[in-house]
Amino acid sequence: MKFELLPLPYAYNALEPHLDEATIKIHHDKHHQTYLNNFQAVVDKYPELAKMTAEEILTNLEHLKVDDNDWLKLKNMGGGFVNHNIYWSNLGPFKNIDQNLINKITAEFGSLEKFKEQFTTLATSLFGSGWVWLVEEPNGKLNIYQLPNQDSPLTLGHKPILALDLWEHAYYLKYQNKRADYVDAWWNVVTLI
Repeated sequence: MKFELLPLPYAYNALEPHLDEATIKIHHDKHHQTYLNNFQAVVDKYPELAKMTAEEILTNLEHLKVDDNDWLKLKNMGGGFVNHNIYWSNLGPFKNIDQNLINKITAEFGSLEKFKEQFTTLATSLFGSGWVWLVEEPNGKLNIYQLPNQDSPLTLGHKPILALDLWEHAYYLKYQNKRADYVDAWWNVVTLI
């Protein structure tokens, strides 16, 4: 299967002033594209992988018969590709609120505000680079957690719902080392809630 980098569903400057045009353009066109290119290069070496979606590769990562170096590349580069797909799809200039999700969040975490507080705490306390996720576990329960690097909830059998990229390339041009400011700004362009 040949994977492709989908164009953003909004203009590069559509998330301003919260997320700046220069960062969005570099993040999407350079960083995300590099993850895709490197992932595709490994997938192309294994005909059996060419029949799978990127999500299926990550979901079945533990069972793939590839050499160790390629396995690590599939995890990191495939994770980077898929994680970013989810990240971009969660953002936009207009809210597209999912009331069912808000109801489920309220039931699981007590309120939308409590959920945002817990999510933000995880985001601002993550050491190094990685992601914070809202996921649905196989039993239907919602959970929020951090994952390092480009690790994907798919490898844990979880369905990703909301993704926050905490690699510095996601915010450094505008926010420098002020991760908390980036996280606060990010909430303004999340479309689901």
